[in-house]
Amino acid sequence: MGSDGSERAISAAEALDLAVTVTRHGPVRSLEEAAAARGIEPRQLVKTMVVRVSDGDYRFVLVPGDREISWPKLRGLLGVNRLSMPPADVALEVTGYERGTITPLGSSTAWPVIADRLVAGTISIGGGAHGVGLTVGAEALLEALGATVADVTE
Repeated sequence: MGSDGSERAISAAEALDLAVTVTRHGPVRSLEEAAAARGIEPRQLVKTMVVRVSDGDYRFVLVPGDREISWPKLRGLLGVNRLSMPPADVALEVTGYERGTITPLGSSTAWPVIADRLVAGTISIGGGAHGVGLTVGAEALLEALGATVADVTE
């Protein structure tokens, strides 16, 4: 396993029997640049957000690149009054990945996954390291992760 985290993410995808294409590209300055480097549309680049539900309880939320989390919708789905994004050091601690590289694949803790209903078709998610993307079929990924699919973006 390399120190960048990508091997852990790729190994986790393989263990789940997911057909992934690994794309390694140089530094990018925006989601649009990352999508172009991976040969996909921005909506197909799915961001993995870590959301704190309560002390020691987090969720991965998969969000299409052209959308944002709808906090009221997500709170309603989870039945809570408050959610927050953890600071970068806490996100690293609870996932094993730095912000900008986070993926539910190979995370140090297998937090529950919530995917927006628009996460579909061929997508690319973070690959555990900067400049690494994993292109995969959304349906296979969501099934393998046991994701809850719901309308959680705007």
